[in-house]
Amino acid sequence: MNHSLASCFIFFLLLLLLFIITVGADDRFTNCSSRISCGTVDNVGYPFWGENRAEYCGQPGFQLACQDNTPKLIFNAVTYRILKFNLSDKSLTVARDDYWQTLCPNQYLNTSFDSTSFKLADGFQDIALLYDCIKSFNSAGQFTTSSSAECSKQKVYYGSLSTYNIDLTGICKVVVVPIASANVNLIFSDEKEIEDAIKDGFELGWSVNNEQYNNCVNSGGQCGYINNKFTCFCSNGRQGTTCSGKSSKAVAIGVGVGVAVFFGIVIMFLLCFVMKRRRKRKAEELKSKNLLSPSLSNINVNGDVTTSATTTNMAQTAPSYPTSKFHSVQKSFYFGVQVFSYEELEEATQNFDPSMELGDGGFGTVYYGTLKDGRIVAVKRHYESNAKRVEQYMNEVEILGRLRHDNLVALYGCTSRHSRELILVYEYIPNGTVADHLHGKRSYSTLLPWPIRMNIAVETAEALSFLHKSDVIHRDVKTNNILLDNDFRVKVADFGLSRLFPNHVTHVSTAPQGTPGYVDPEYYQCFQLTDKSDVYSFGVVLIELISSLQAVDVSRSHRDINLANMALNKIQDKAVHELVDPYLGFEKDYGVRQMIIGVAELAFRCLQKERDMRPSMEEVVEILREIQRKEFVGEKEVVMMDKVEELVLLKNGSAPFSPDSVTDKWVSYSSTSNSSQNLLSPSAGKT
Repeated sequence: MNHSLASCFIFFLLLLLLFIITVGADDRFTNCSSRISCGTVDNVGYPFWGENRAEYCGQPGFQLACQDNTPKLIFNAVTYRILKFNLSDKSLTVARDDYWQTLCPNQYLNTSFDSTSFKLADGFQDIALLYDCIKSFNSAGQFTTSSSAECSKQKVYYGSLSTYNIDLTGICKVVVVPIASANVNLIFSDEKEIEDAIKDGFELGWSVNNEQYNNCVNSGGQCGYINNKFTCFCSNGRQGTTCSGKSSKAVAIGVGVGVAVFFGIVIMFLLCFVMKRRRKRKAEELKSKNLLSPSLSNINVNGDVTTSATTTNMAQTAPSYPTSKFHSVQKSFYFGVQVFSYEELEEATQNFDPSMELGDGGFGTVYYGTLKDGRIVAVKRHYESNAKRVEQYMNEVEILGRLRHDNLVALYGCTSRHSRELILVYEYIPNGTVADHLHGKRSYSTLLPWPIRMNIAVETAEALSFLHKSDVIHRDVKTNNILLDNDFRVKVADFGLSRLFPNHVTHVSTAPQGTPGYVDPEYYQCFQLTDKSDVYSFGVVLIELISSLQAVDVSRSHRDINLANMALNKIQDKAVHELVDPYLGFEKDYGVRQMIIGVAELAFRCLQKERDMRPSMEEVVEILREIQRKEFVGEKEVVMMDKVEELVLLKNGSAPFSPDSVTDKWVSYSSTSNSSQNLLSPSAGKT
C-alpha cells in the first residue's frame, strides 16, 4: 500500500473516531439547560417550555410566552397573563388576556384546566358570561335586562352559573371565568366591578413528580417530556429516567476505538484490492491501444500506425439512463400516490398514540402525524381488513389518486393493500368539519357568520361539480365530510363510498349506502345511484348552513326529526324564518335575508323526491355564485310565496309548474335554464 493510501486510511480512522466520540452528544440536553425569564417569571425550567426552551423540555399544557416583557401562559388555546409566579410553592396567579381591556372578546372560549396539570386554588368561584342570547334574562333566570353590559351593540349578561335555573343550550354562548369569591357580588355588581374582578385573576397550583425530577437533576440530567412520558436527557447522549448508570464517555470511546480499528482493517484490504484491480485494468487498456487495427487507425506518410483521433465519444454512443431510474426503487407509487410502510406511519403518529387522535368515524380512526419530510398529515387507520374494507380502501385511493382540486382534500399516500393494516395519509386540515362549527364541539367557541356559510356552500358545490364532471359520485355528502382550513376554505373529504360513474350510463344499480338524513329517497327506494343523489345530500347541507340544525335529531318532534322533511314543510308553509339560525340576523339584515331566501329556494329544489326535478351540480354552482354576487339595497320586506299550491304539487312529485302559475313574489337568482326561470323568476311567463 503506497504512502497516499496510508494517509487516506489514517485520515478516515481519525474521522471515524471523532464521529463515535461525538455521536452520543444530544442537543436536547443543551437546549433544556436554558431557562425562561420574562417580567415576574425568572429562571424557570421544567415543567414549563416556550420561548428559548423547546417543547420537549416541558410537559404539555405548560407553554409560556413573553410579549412586551409580560409573561403569559397558553393553555387549551387560551392565553393568560401571569400576574404572580411563585416557584417555591408551585403556584401562579393568572388573568384572562382576552378580557384584560374588555368584556367583549373576539372568540368565546371557556376557562378550563386539566386537573393533572393545574388546580384552581380555594376561594375562587366561576362567573358565567353570556353572549348572543336570543332572550334577555338575569342571574335568577328571569327574563330581564339587569346585570348586563353592552358588547358590540348586544348585551353580555353575567352571574354565577349555578343561579341560572334554565338550560342555556341554544339560548346563549357561555364563557366561564374564575374570580375571587370575596371580590364581587355577582347579582348586584356593575360592569366595571366585573371587569376589575376578572383582571385581578385567579390562583393556580401545579405539580410535578418530585421523585422523577430530583433523580434526574441530582444525576446531572435535564428534565424533559417525550412520547407522553417523563424523560431525563444526559450530557453523554443517554436518555431515560436518570443519568446514573454504568454508561460513560470512557466506555463509549473504548468501544468506538475497537470498532474503528476493525473497520479500518477491512477498509485497508478493500482499498488494496481496488488499487490492484485498477492497475491491472490500466495495463490491459494500454495493451489494447498498442494493438489497434489499421481500420481503426490513421496511417501516416511513413507507414506508421497511430491511434485515430475520431470525434466519436463513448458518452454519446452508450445508452443514457435518467437518474430517476436508479432512485425510483426508494419510493413506490400506487395510482399516483406514495406507498408508505406501516412502520413509517407508526413512527409519524408516535405508535398511534391515543393522544394524537383527531376523530373517529365509521371506517376508522384518524390520527395527527408528522412525516420524515416534515409534512403534517392526517392518518386514517381502517378498523378492519376484510374484503369490503379493502374494496372501499382501493376505491378511495383510485379516485383521489387521479383527482386534484383546491376544494378536495389531497391524498398523500397509503399502505399496500397487503400491509398488516389499511392506512391512508391525507393532508392535515386543522379547523375541523362544518358539522363541528354548526352544531358540534366548536359551535360554542367559533361562530360562522353568513358570508362564511355562503362561501362554504359555493366551494362545496364547486368540488361536487368537479367530481361529477370527472365521472365520480361522492355518495356520502354531509357536513361531517366537509373540512375547513384556518381560513375557512372548504376541503371535501372521505371518498370510501364514492363510485366511478361513466358518462354514457344513466345510473348505477347498487344497494343504498350513506348517512341517514342525507340519503336520496329515490336511490333508497329504487337502488339506482345517480349524480342527482349527491344533489339531494347537498340540499340537506344547505339547510344545515341556514339552520345550524343536525340532519337527524330524535329530540325534535316526530314530524321534524328528519331535517329535509322539516325544511320542505317550513318552506311550503311560508315559515322560512322559523328555520333560520337566529344568530345570522335574518330579521335585521335585508341583504342576508334575501340571500338566505335564495339559498332556501335552491335547497327546496335539491330536496325534491324525484331526481329529474333536481338541478345538476353545475346549475347549483351557477345559482349560488349569482346569489353571492348579487347586491341588495333598500329595506323592502320580502313576502314569500303567497301561492304555495304549486310547491305542494312539486313536493308530492307531481308535474313541474307551468310558467303562468308562478307567483311574482318568489325571489329568484337562477338564470341557468328555462325551467328554473319558469319556477322562480318574477317575470316568468310575462311578455
